Amino acid sequence: MSSTDPRDLLGTWQLSRRVDDRLGPVRHVHGTSELSLDDDGRIRWSENGTMTWEGGSAPIYRTLFVEQRDDGWWVTFDDGRDFHPWETDAPVVHPCGADVYEGRIDTAASDAWAVVWNVTGPAKDYTMTSRLTR
Repeated sequence: MSSTDPRDLLGTWQLSRRVDDRLGPVRHVHGTSELSLDDDGRIRWSENGTMTWEGGSAPIYRTLFVEQRDDGWWVTFDDGRDFHPWETDAPVVHPCGADVYEGRIDTAASDAWAVVWNVTGPAKDYTMTSRLTR
């Protein structure tokens, strides 16, 4: 299966995210997502923005890394733990304790891409859709 090379997505993207939480309020995030090469040849994937919901808001930030390995590209958390293989336009799964994250990175358009996660578990039940545009 062919996957978009993550280096093709380097740069700054406008981030728009919707979290449809079936156990709580709908939340929205607006901000930026930046993919840049670090000194180790990894891609640093940083997000910054503001999450809003009815009656509240909070700043958000997250850093992931995308690194090339013998078996392809992998997304890792900022502490080095594996998150999931970098596969685009195909499903990925990340088990996290009792929770299951089923996701997909769609890169069909040259000026936009999307990341969708369906998350289920004992205390989680939401769909998080992120749209990234130039």
